[in-house]
Amino acid sequence: MMNKGITSNQPKGFLRFLFRLPLWLYRVKLGWLMGKRFLMLTHIGRKSGQPRQVVLEVVHHDAETGIYFVAAGWRGKADWFKNVQVNPSVQVTVGTHTFEATVVVMQLVEAAATFYIYARRYPLAFRELSHLMMGEVLQPTQEDCFRLAQSVPLVKLLPRTPALSENKDGNL
Repeated sequence: MMNKGITSNQPKGFLRFLFRLPLWLYRVKLGWLMGKRFLMLTHIGRKSGQPRQVVLEVVHHDAETGIYFVAAGWRGKADWFKNVQVNPSVQVTVGTHTFEATVVVMQLVEAAATFYIYARRYPLAFRELSHLMMGEVLQPTQEDCFRLAQSVPLVKLLPRTPALSENKDGNL
């Protein structure tokens, strides 16, 4: 029987506390310490109507368009993912840069291709993430990226204003 990984249910207790530590870095204006591999997403709670925040790992960033791609852990059961399906207008903070964006859930083929970009760039992280998300270690192949995309929704964060141009070092 296949292990479903830790993402079949949301974490509780100490594990939840650990996952939320990066959020506190952003809240005390130290988000830049997280680099460009993580972003803070501010969204509206679907039940409360109140602003909510979560820090997510960036699967891919298209510097030309300013689009960021993030995965919805817990197999799409994450509260932030449920919230943005009701209200896709969000605020994104990467380091010290904040912008308004619209969330779009990606189709399977496009999501698999995006996971493949991530897998090629960070093969070890891809293996570890797949183990956490699916309970098995996937390889950075197109086939395994497709399998991951079938279980883990991927979204793109479309900036509502044109992207700031970045220099070739990736700095704003």
